[in-house]
Amino acid sequence: MKYIYDKKKADRAVVFIEKFITHTKGELGGKPFLLEEFQKDQIIRPLFGWVDKEGNRKYRTCYIEIPRKNGKSNLSAAIALYQLFAGGEMGGEIISAAADRSQASIVFGIAKQMVLNNPELSKRAKVFRNAITIENTGSFYKAISSESNTAHGLNISTLIFDELHTQKSAELWETLITATGARRQPLIIAITTAGYDKNSICYQMSEYATKVRDGVIKDDTFLPVLYRAEMEDDWTSEDVWKKSNPAYGTIIKEDYFKTQFKKAKLTPSFRNTFKRLHLNMWVGSEGALWITDEDYMKCNISPIDPEKLKGKECYAGLDLASTRDISALVLIFPDEDENFDVLPFFFLPEEKVKADKLEAGGQYQAWVDEGYIIETEGNVQDYKYIEEKFKELAEQYNIISTAFDRWNSSQIVVNLINDGAKMSPIGMGFVSLSTPTKFCEKIILNRQVNHGGNPVLRWMFNNVHISEDPAGNIKPNKGKSGSKGKIDGVISLIIALAEYLNTDNDPSSIYQDRGLRFI
Repeated sequence: MKYIYDKKKADRAVVFIEKFITHTKGELGGKPFLLEEFQKDQIIRPLFGWVDKEGNRKYRTCYIEIPRKNGKSNLSAAIALYQLFAGGEMGGEIISAAADRSQASIVFGIAKQMVLNNPELSKRAKVFRNAITIENTGSFYKAISSESNTAHGLNISTLIFDELHTQKSAELWETLITATGARRQPLIIAITTAGYDKNSICYQMSEYATKVRDGVIKDDTFLPVLYRAEMEDDWTSEDVWKKSNPAYGTIIKEDYFKTQFKKAKLTPSFRNTFKRLHLNMWVGSEGALWITDEDYMKCNISPIDPEKLKGKECYAGLDLASTRDISALVLIFPDEDENFDVLPFFFLPEEKVKADKLEAGGQYQAWVDEGYIIETEGNVQDYKYIEEKFKELAEQYNIISTAFDRWNSSQIVVNLINDGAKMSPIGMGFVSLSTPTKFCEKIILNRQVNHGGNPVLRWMFNNVHISEDPAGNIKPNKGKSGSKGKIDGVISLIIALAEYLNTDNDPSSIYQDRGLRFI
């Protein structure tokens, strides 16, 4: 036989961890780290128990894909310390790696505290700010990230790569893998939740691990450990939750999980986050439509009467499109209970209306005839017309301030500022759009919006998907509809809400004191 299972070696790793390693936080802080059954039987014992005839480890690479809150950071730290103190290799170099410094420091910080918690470990090692060293073996453990310039020149014996899905390129991964080449039995562990980007190194590893698990690829040195729901699984089923989360009911408290599920069920933008973080599904950044048409149309509470809104305070969002596309100006009128009437205006060149029969199901001309789209002369957008329309509206309504896309502004913004309009730039990234997008979702689902059934805005809402970054920030996108799926009115509504939230919650905003400065 090429490989044998050495029970003594397998149990040695388990005993070391449970005898010398402690928890570092919470109610278990300082208490022995007693491994979960899945950690012992699916990870630790296979990794250290299977050896070749010379006693070298069978597995050189272990890919662990596991949802959040299943104890992966503590387990990673425990494995790193076992390799540092008991790996049996002179000059061992144990490295924790991640995409950025803060992420890389998480596992290392836990490991450092584990050493300090145990007198037997702490007297055998020197614990520094950025390293743990053992003099008699010449071994060390430290953390590095993509931001570090120290990846080259290493001779790694154990690599633990945390949250591989956040790695923007394969450069650090490949550099560190090659740094293990001189070792007799290197150990490479990637431990991660699922991500979004299916062009990433993490997804390549995930696909490879799946094929090894299923026998499509034969690789005796690769250990796949995959806890996840499949796309065909019922994500609302508790059986699927347990299948995906081996620590469900132990490390993961059932009440916490059910609270997260309830939030996902009620909040469309959180659904993909729940599936990715808690069911470990590669859902993609788009996912399903953001707001269902049913939920959107529940906000068609009553017809919007522009006359009754005259003189009332409102906030505006202005999205100026390219010269041949739809531009949108949306006014929102809040009341004291944070309910909003929405009054949208859309502008489109007349030649675009006549020429393009593919967009919006050929509805542009009908919407012009019905007064939902303002047709401007010529074959390009008439920004001067939009400027004059804004001034007309400013005479009728008390526009407190107007948000606009700072990367797609034009002379119209300068002109309006010169005429006394309060204009605020806003970026189109996650940080700027996440809070107002989530707020927009909340007030629509709570029926605090009255849009009066505007068909153009309705069409645009039906084009909106949601992108999410690893930090859980969200913003709208067009999904797979591409250039045919317009969402300009939705963007205008969201940035108008951003301006409302900024003005309402931060009256000291610099923009209210001095307006804009152009450099």
